[in-house]
Amino acid sequence: MTSDESATQVAPPGGSLFVTTRWSVVLAARDPGGPEAGRALETLCGTYWYPLYALVRGSGYSPHDAQDLTQSFFAALLAKDYLRVVTPEKGRFRTFLRMAMKRFLLNDGERLRSQKRGGGQVLLSLDTELAEQRFQQDAAGPHDVDASYDRRWALALLDAALSRLQQEYAQGGRAAEFALLKSYLTTERGQIPYAEIAMAGQTSEGAARVAIHRLRKRFREVFRAVIADTVAEPGAVPSEIREVLAVLGSIS
Repeated sequence: MTSDESATQVAPPGGSLFVTTRWSVVLAARDPGGPEAGRALETLCGTYWYPLYALVRGSGYSPHDAQDLTQSFFAALLAKDYLRVVTPEKGRFRTFLRMAMKRFLLNDGERLRSQKRGGGQVLLSLDTELAEQRFQQDAAGPHDVDASYDRRWALALLDAALSRLQQEYAQGGRAAEFALLKSYLTTERGQIPYAEIAMAGQTSEGAARVAIHRLRKRFREVFRAVIADTVAEPGAVPSEIREVLAVLGSIS
């Protein structure tokens, strides 16, 4: 297991949900710092940076300025400058990032816009070209900056859960099974074509039903663990899940 993987673990079926998450590691070590906290924070930022990029773009900055500001924000964040003000009651990574970025734009946005582009230290590899394409595709979504941020955050959580689950199936030698079944994760049970799936997978209809049931169950577990990874206390998990699901439910 790598250092990043040891920072947080997806709970096994029947196991404990809240082990040690990356965000709780960051909070615990925000003053002295340390390699574990640094790696945990870098992983979180690398996974959830797009909602922040879109927040900057939605605040009126050009693509080039948004790229520079997002990179500069992470430079400050990873240097622990912003972590000193984090308190337990602000223990949701989603809320912390939004508040920190808004404060960063107010304090440093205009100064950094006037500097030569490319002069800052790049600490994360960000696919800003793809991010801008996504932002343009999302342009028809909610125009409120905070609502847009929450929407993109929820989708980032969903993508992270799917990625973890896909990796899990691939490591178990079941990549083809995941590719066949993944499109039915959110399909209404009465609309799942089990006979067609069984034929495509060269198995029985009963086996197809079991495989889809297990996949959907495991996805719920992984999605829950992904959300738990972004809060500091186990008590915050249920409400964060409700909020994320409400946002996803509002997306047409």
